[in-house]
Amino acid sequence: MPKKRKYISQKNDHKLQEIGRLILRFMNENSTKIYNYKQISDGIDYKNPRQRELVIQALHKLQATERIKETEKGKYIVNLNIKGTLTGIIDFNQSGNAYVNVEGLEDDIFIHSKNVKDALQGDKVLIVTYTYKGKKLEGSVLEVLERTRTEFVGTLQVVPHKDFGFVVCDKKTINTDIFIPKGKFGGAEDGNKVVVKMTEWKPGDKNPEGEIVQVLGAPGEHETEIHSILAEYGLPYEFPEEVERDADKIDRSINDDEVAKRWDMRSITTFTIDPKDAKDFDDALSIRKLENGNWEIGVHIADVSHYVVPGTMLDDEAYQRATSVYLVDRVVPMLPEVLSNDVCSLRPNEDKFTFSAVFELDDDANIKKQWFGRTVIHSDRRFTYEEAQERIETKQGDLQEEINVLDRLAKIMRAERIRRGAITFDRSEVRFNLDENNEPIGVYFKISKDSNHLIEEFMLLANKKVSEFISLNKKGDITQNTFIYRVHDDPDPAKLESLRDFVATFGYKMDLANTKKVAESLNKLLHDVKGKGEENMIETLAMRSMSKAVYSTEPIGHYGLGFDFYTHFTSPIRRYPDLIAHRLLQHYLDGGKSPSKAELEEKAKHCSSMERLAADAERDSIKFMQVKFMEKHLGETFTGVISGVAEFGFWVEIPENGAEGLIKLRDLVDDSYSYDAKTHAVYGMRHGKRYQLGDQVQIKVVKANLIQKQLDFKIVD
Repeated sequence: MPKKRKYISQKNDHKLQEIGRLILRFMNENSTKIYNYKQISDGIDYKNPRQRELVIQALHKLQATERIKETEKGKYIVNLNIKGTLTGIIDFNQSGNAYVNVEGLEDDIFIHSKNVKDALQGDKVLIVTYTYKGKKLEGSVLEVLERTRTEFVGTLQVVPHKDFGFVVCDKKTINTDIFIPKGKFGGAEDGNKVVVKMTEWKPGDKNPEGEIVQVLGAPGEHETEIHSILAEYGLPYEFPEEVERDADKIDRSINDDEVAKRWDMRSITTFTIDPKDAKDFDDALSIRKLENGNWEIGVHIADVSHYVVPGTMLDDEAYQRATSVYLVDRVVPMLPEVLSNDVCSLRPNEDKFTFSAVFELDDDANIKKQWFGRTVIHSDRRFTYEEAQERIETKQGDLQEEINVLDRLAKIMRAERIRRGAITFDRSEVRFNLDENNEPIGVYFKISKDSNHLIEEFMLLANKKVSEFISLNKKGDITQNTFIYRVHDDPDPAKLESLRDFVATFGYKMDLANTKKVAESLNKLLHDVKGKGEENMIETLAMRSMSKAVYSTEPIGHYGLGFDFYTHFTSPIRRYPDLIAHRLLQHYLDGGKSPSKAELEEKAKHCSSMERLAADAERDSIKFMQVKFMEKHLGETFTGVISGVAEFGFWVEIPENGAEGLIKLRDLVDDSYSYDAKTHAVYGMRHGKRYQLGDQVQIKVVKANLIQKQLDFKIVD
C-alpha cells in the first residue's frame, strides 16, 4: 500500500471526510465483516488509482479516530467498541431538540438542538454520549451514517433584490432552511409550496443546498395541501405511464382453461358487504347449507396474484407503494385503477377469479373442515354495511336469511375470541361530508355495528386459518415454513403500570398478574368507560400502552387478537403483504420448499414502514380537513375535553367533530403553570388550579392555520 501523505489541505480534508462517510456507510451494512482496501474501494465505487489513493488516506483518518480497526495489515473492520458511541435513529420534536432510539437500550438518548449537527428526522446517526451535570445521559451527533430522505416539502422564500432564496420546510423533519441558488428554482415563484431536493451540505455550512424539483402550488389551496401531504411522506399520486400500459395489457377473460384449474363456485349464493363509497371490493362471502345440516362458508378474496406477476413493472410498483393510502377526499391506490376497481374488484353479476378459504361450520361455529385454493365466483349482490345492518335488525329484505346466519355465527366466534384474550378496541373514526369542491360541510363518526363485525370475524377467521395451515402440521407441530405474519407484541409492562395507576384515580381497577388478566382488565376497562366523560382519554392511553402491529417472518403472535398465528390474506388489492401471503400459500399448496427468510423479512420491514407513512399521511389529511371545517367557526365557543398534556400546553378535543386544538401555557395569564407528567396535568403554581387529561373545558376557537394543520384554542371562563 502507498504511504500516507503527511499534509492534507482543508479542501482535501472535506473530501476525505466525505469518503470516510461513504466507507462507514458501506462497512456498517455488515459491521462484523473484515474488508481489504480494494473491497472497500469497489464497495463505494472508487476504482481508479487516484480514487483508491484517497480511499487509503480516508482509511488512515478513520483508523486514527478509532472509527475502524486494522485486524491485520491492510484489513479493516468497523470498531463497535468506541467508548461512549452509539448508533440509532434520530427523532426531532417541535422545539428542535431530538431523541435517538438505540436498539437494545430501554430509554432514548436526548440530543439538545445545538448538538444535532446536520442530522435530519429519521436519519441513522452515530452519537457520542455523556452525562450532563451528573444527571441523565445525553448525546451529541458525531456523524450522519445514513440519510432517510433527501426530498422535503416547504415554502419558497426568495430573498428580495437577490437571485437566491430559501425553502422553509413545513415540519420537524428538517430543522434548518434549504438554500436555493440561482438557476435551481425549477419555475417556482416566491411563496409557492414546493418539493425541494437537498443536493449537498458542506461541512461547516449552516444551511444545506438544494434544488426545487416540483412546484405544488399556492399554500392553503386544497389540491396544493393534499399533494403536499403525499409529497411530505414520499407517496406518489400518479402511476408511471409504462405501469399503466402494463396494467392495460392484462388478459381480463375468464377463460375455460383457467376455470378448469379452479373450484367453480359460481352457482353458490355469494355477495359482498362494503362501505357505501367503496369501489375496490376485494372480499366476498358465499354460504350454502349442506345435507348434514352444517354450513359451508366461503371467504373469497380477489386473486390479484393471478394478474400481478413477480418481476413485472406492475409488481415492482405495487411493492414500492406497499399499500393504498386513504386520504379524506381520495384513495391513492396500490394498483392502477384498471385492476383495483375493475379486473380484480368482486363486482356484482360478474364472474371473477378468487383465492378462497372455505370452511364447514356447525351451528355452534365449530370448524369441521377447511379448504384453501383458487376458485371462480359470481357475486349475486353488492350490499353496503347499512343495507346488511338493516337485514340484521329487521329480518327483512333479499338474502336476509343468509346474512342473519352469518351474523349469528360471527357473534359466536367473536365471543369466543374475546374469551380467549382478544382486546376489543372499538374506536369510532371521524369522516367528512364533502361538497363537489371537496369542502367539508359536515362531520360524522363511523361506528362499527353488527354488519361490520360480521365481515371482520370472517376475515379474521381466514387470516388466522391460512396462517395456521402454513405454520403447523397436522399434528399441531410448528413447521418452520417461511411466511409473512401480522404480529403484535405484548404491551410494555411499564406503560401498563402507568395506565393502571392513572385509571385508579378515576376508580377503575386493573389486574396485571398475567397476560390473560391484562386482556380481561383492558376489556372491562373499555366497557366500563363507555359513555363516560373520560372515555376518549382512557381509550387513548390504553391504545398508547399497546405495541404497534407490524409485518414479520417471526410468528410471535398477535396480542390484541389473542392469536398465536395470524397473517393478512384478505385485502391484496390494497396491501402488498396479502399478495405475498397468496403467493406463498399457493407455493406450499403446490408442495414447494420453504424460501429464504432473510429476503422476505426485508419485504416485511418495507411494508411495515410504508404502512406507517400511509397512516401518518391519512392522519394529516384528517387534520387538514378538520382545520378547514373549523375555519368557519372562528370565534365560536365549544365544550371540549383535554386530550393531551405536554410541557408547553395541552390539547383540547371537541367531541362532536373530533377537531383538536392547542392551548399554550403562556396564554394562561391567570397563573404560572407547571407540567406534571405522572398525572397528565398542568397546575397553577400560586392558586393550584389544575387542567388534567380528560377534564371538560370551555374553549373559543381563535386561530385556524391550514398550512400547519393546526388549531389554536383559548380557555373561556
